[in-house]
Amino acid sequence: MTDHSPSQNPYQPSAVPVDPKRQGTMFAFVLLFLLYFFDYADRMVVNSLFPFLKEDWQLTDKECGLLVSVVYGTIFVTTVPISIVVDRWSRKKSIAIMAIFWSIATAAGGFAKNFPQLLASRIAIGVGEAGYAPGGTAMLSGLFPPERRSLMMGIWNAAIPLGAATGIALGGYVAQHYGWRHAFGLVALPGLVVSILFFFVRDYKTVDLVSGQGANAGKRLSFGEIADRFLKTPSLLFTYVAFAANTFVTTALITWLPTFFHRVEGLEMSKAGVKGSAVMLLAIIGAPLGGFLVDRWLKNQKNARPLFAGGTAVLAGIIFAVAFIGLRGMSGFQYGAILLGGLVAVAYVPAAAAITQDVVHPGLRAVSYSLCVVVQNMLGSFTAPVAIGAISDAYGIDIALAVLPAFSILSGCLFLAASRFYVNDLARVDAVATELES
Repeated sequence: MTDHSPSQNPYQPSAVPVDPKRQGTMFAFVLLFLLYFFDYADRMVVNSLFPFLKEDWQLTDKECGLLVSVVYGTIFVTTVPISIVVDRWSRKKSIAIMAIFWSIATAAGGFAKNFPQLLASRIAIGVGEAGYAPGGTAMLSGLFPPERRSLMMGIWNAAIPLGAATGIALGGYVAQHYGWRHAFGLVALPGLVVSILFFFVRDYKTVDLVSGQGANAGKRLSFGEIADRFLKTPSLLFTYVAFAANTFVTTALITWLPTFFHRVEGLEMSKAGVKGSAVMLLAIIGAPLGGFLVDRWLKNQKNARPLFAGGTAVLAGIIFAVAFIGLRGMSGFQYGAILLGGLVAVAYVPAAAAITQDVVHPGLRAVSYSLCVVVQNMLGSFTAPVAIGAISDAYGIDIALAVLPAFSILSGCLFLAASRFYVNDLARVDAVATELES
């Protein structure tokens, strides 16, 4: 394993601007945050509409879960080709166009006359959102230095629970008082405005796919060489699968917690949505805090990112086991444990997302995260809503959520395995610089 002295930065140079505020990168960051917020508000607003859709169209839990899963399934199919366009063309233009598309698709859901039409609008949302997380992750990696990468990603990823919680809470309230169709338009229109503003942010220049290593420096990489670099980076592969196991947990919670509180505690759906949203809102603290802590630890521990992700994932699994198994039937104590789990469960995200950027060629950052998204969706996001819905149909929602701690602990073990290879993989990254547009 390659060694670095404690005073040496283990990262290859990526030529990042020294003053983000002066260079306009903070403006880009704010809009990226807002778009991620509306991305998840649009994606998750349907969760709090399940009881109303079931009443109007006599849907099963499995069909309701499909309205969530189909978004992730569409992302799974389309994210890699879209991310290639993002990496090779323009991050800001790609992101702006995608955000316009998913906002219009969300609004169209309010005009659906039946389940197949609503399902079609959800598929369109998935197409629009397919390249946003990879494009946004790549953009942040190019605009901010590696030593601040986890912190900025932590703050950015806090938009996910905030947007999801807002979409679910507002969706339940609007549906109960004004009808479920109005909920779609409420979350769609603001995102449309922000997406237009995004055309005016400052991007970094597209990075040529050339080698930055030794005698081959400057040589254009072939498809085979690119594939070989991904397949021979074990810390990256472990991170992809670990991300998926944890995503299974968080997607299941986002999707089914309102229904859990509605059925187990007998709450009205508007109140159940607010109670479920509070769990997600704690992640606003967990994600930035995780990013801050891991960036601090990185100064003294070279493989801090995978170690931190692994430790927090295992801790989250223990907390959720106590909540859904040990405290079953004790609603007050159980809710307290679920809240704590919501805080810890997303602390891994900034470190894990940074790993997908740290150990790849700077010209392949969006593609790297898109591959992570593919694995997440295939094994986590797409599977979780339907699987938990099917278990709920058979055994009840409380039993269904009790399987989640095992996935958190599995994720932690995979991150810890990644930590054994991370420093070595980092040392092999091409030293190809990135620079801002003029």
